[in-house]
Amino acid sequence: MATESPGPVVRAANRFTGWYIVAAILFILLGMFAIIEPTVAGLGVAILVGWLLIFGGIFHFIGAFDGGGARRVLFQILAGIVFVIGGLYMVTHPLMALGSLTLMLALLILAVGIFDIIAYFRSQREEASGWVLFNGIVAILLGALIWFHWPSSTVWAIGTLVGVNLLVTGISRLMLGMAGRRVIRRVTA
Repeated sequence: MATESPGPVVRAANRFTGWYIVAAILFILLGMFAIIEPTVAGLGVAILVGWLLIFGGIFHFIGAFDGGGARRVLFQILAGIVFVIGGLYMVTHPLMALGSLTLMLALLILAVGIFDIIAYFRSQREEASGWVLFNGIVAILLGALIWFHWPSSTVWAIGTLVGVNLLVTGISRLMLGMAGRRVIRRVTA
């Protein structure tokens, strides 16, 4: 009995899952690099944020020409100036920018922890609400760790957290890609 060649949908699915797996492996490698070299990764994040601010400022300048009254045009121009200046500062002074981002990250994580604990007390009768409390406590501890060790936490905090995120994202995407491959094999068998 001759085996038929897979149809275009199966070929496309195989190609998609193949690229998905390749991207997942790249995420894992980048995550491992960021965990091993958190300062380099953190500086990369600071420079990326700087460039995003610069491009955001350019888009504010472009948006100023859409009309909408003098107040809107003035706001768009002022916002564009602030974004571009902030972005240029972050690109030209990435270590200072990383310090500022780390401090903001500590404040954000502390706030999330506080809100999670408040959410726990509002929903403590719900199933698995203890996990919300656990997450809030861990967030407060992590935020406090970053805050109390600032500015020395600048060296490791953002790079390590980005690295862990990339690593977990890569692993989960790898598992999804491999599961997709198994589904394709079952369907075509």
